[in-house]
Amino acid sequence: MAAEKEREPDTVIKMPTPKETLKDSFMKIAVVVAAYWVVSISMVFLNSYLLSSKDVKLDAPLFITFSQCVTGVVCLFLLSKFGSGMQFLDEFPAFQISTSLMLQLLPLSAVFVGMIAFNNLCLKYVGVAFYNVGRSLTTIFNVVLSYLILRQGTSPRAIICCSAIIGGFLLGVKQENKSATKSGNDSDLFLGVFFGVSASCCVALNAIFTKKFLPLVEGNLWRLQMYNNLNASLLFLPLIFIFGEFSVLMKYPKLSSLSFWGMMLLSGVMGIAIAYVTGLQIRVTSPLTHNVSGTAKACAQTVLAVVWASQYKSFLWWVSNVMVMCGSAAYTFVRQREMQIARAQEAAQASENKA
Repeated sequence: MAAEKEREPDTVIKMPTPKETLKDSFMKIAVVVAAYWVVSISMVFLNSYLLSSKDVKLDAPLFITFSQCVTGVVCLFLLSKFGSGMQFLDEFPAFQISTSLMLQLLPLSAVFVGMIAFNNLCLKYVGVAFYNVGRSLTTIFNVVLSYLILRQGTSPRAIICCSAIIGGFLLGVKQENKSATKSGNDSDLFLGVFFGVSASCCVALNAIFTKKFLPLVEGNLWRLQMYNNLNASLLFLPLIFIFGEFSVLMKYPKLSSLSFWGMMLLSGVMGIAIAYVTGLQIRVTSPLTHNVSGTAKACAQTVLAVVWASQYKSFLWWVSNVMVMCGSAAYTFVRQREMQIARAQEAAQASENKA
């Protein structure tokens, strides 16, 4: 008995207290959210630099987007080969290409090309400060296209939220136009808004098409992204020639610059990184928290862009940004609540049927 008592302290396992567990969970969420913010904001500023900086001076937005897709394919290939041994990279599938599957996914890839191309073109012409408002109609297109394609209705509360987004968008365009007219860049603003609206439409279509084509890749989003980037790389090639960017590249003096290609490589890596940290943030929090985090990030991104460029923005310009962000956050909250209620009703109905 004495010997047993001497061994008892060694066999006691110290369990973590609820306070320690909560602290670890909070720290994990904080790190993931911070990573999402850093990667997302850095990617937007980096793309803006490549597309419109006076240092780069390369008028070839399609080529820049094409390079990002190629880098994405290379990154996914490397991750599929060497990421399996890393705990946080264990979701990457084997890099296996099926020609028939590439053709089946071509409609989705065409929408994907439009989405990333219009996103970059919008960023080229309006800059980071107005970027969030310029492509803020994604929610509106989601509602419209879901009704036209999927026949899904929208509640009056959600429509009110959409009205706030539309009002903020229109007010923002009007205020930005005043500044653009004074500086003589009103034609750039028109192009930026056009590309922003087109990007919003493609983002909404991409979400709908992704749900439709995801079963073809057994529900694996990384495999879908691999095919999308591969198809997009091929689809961009004829577009680069059609829009005359090949001749622009041949005359570009920094084509052999290591710093230029380093920035291009970094932007492509950022494209894969944002996809990963987005999925990670949703996993450790929730879709609703992810959208709230994205809205807060967009606010911080806008303020940073204005401060960085030392720009003056009117009171109504800021009001338009607040309307867009609050409308988007409110729509996310309303839809989340509606889905929760619908799931509860379905569960109650299923229980009644069993009884």
